[in-house]
Amino acid sequence: MVKKSFISVISQEKKEENPGSIEFQVFNFTNKIRRLTSHLELHRKDYLSQRGLRKILGKRKRLLSYLSKKNGIRYKKLITQLDIREPQTNSFDN
Repeated sequence: MVKKSFISVISQEKKEENPGSIEFQVFNFTNKIRRLTSHLELHRKDYLSQRGLRKILGKRKRLLSYLSKKNGIRYKKLITQLDIREPQTNSFDN
């Protein structure tokens, strides 16, 4: 069931946006992260999937930090749309 909803949402998004846009890439990474997280709840010792999850998390984090530097409005809209918690900012930045 998860795959069907995942595919239908992607097909709707592909029609609306550019597949190379940052928002679309973050959307795809978020769906992959959610699928891998549910997989790892069942298979705790699947270390290769854990590694893949960490790589995807890093890619998404880099894209989100780039987007927050370039366009804060698009970043906040994407964060709220995907229900991703906002990364903490350093208290040393004044």
